Amino acid sequence: MKRTNHFVPFLFTLLAIVVLVTVGCDSNGIQRSDKATTTMQTMDDDIKLVIVQLEATGASLAELTKSGQSDVKKAFELYSDNVSKIEKLEKDFAKHAEEMKVRGADYFDEWQKEGDKYANPKIQALSEQRRAELGEIYGRIAENSVGMDEAFKAYVSDVKEIQSFLSNDLTSKGIEAIAPIARKAVTDGNRLNNEIKKLQTSIEAARLEMAQSGR
Repeated sequence: MKRTNHFVPFLFTLLAIVVLVTVGCDSNGIQRSDKATTTMQTMDDDIKLVIVQLEATGASLAELTKSGQSDVKKAFELYSDNVSKIEKLEKDFAKHAEEMKVRGADYFDEWQKEGDKYANPKIQALSEQRRAELGEIYGRIAENSVGMDEAFKAYVSDVKEIQSFLSNDLTSKGIEAIAPIARKAVTDGNRLNNEIKKLQTSIEAARLEMAQSGR
């Protein structure tokens, strides 16, 4: 009898573990989707800040290096503050872009593995169709991301070096000497901003397509 009494609780415990594992497996797809869409939301939030800060950094650099600037010191302080902000945002952008890439790859790779298990050929075909449709939309994020990390890093490097140069030579001749490079940096920032806006559009499209019903 003692042996039976010990066995019954053990059996219930084993059954409970099986149920929990089964539920966990069933929810993995939803969890992976949540993680993918969460990283896209984070990137979208980053991009909104980056767009504003790129414009502010470019405007403050143009103001600092314009001919006849009456308060060079104040203009330099404003520009320096904007450089610090865009530098931090670039680091966050790079970090979250990598997280988004990893989460997206995990979502579609696991979906493909699970999709190969359907016995019903119609469900199999439907799964492949939906994965392909979502994959194409999500793939536009990668297309619009090509070279962006490097371009962003190069831009931040340039504006930091301009700031460093002027910190040592905030004279009329110093500003005049750096002005052509400063104008190019402003142009590069505007170009980068336009590319980042394209990335934002592709992220928002993917988020909308992957949004779960009722959310």
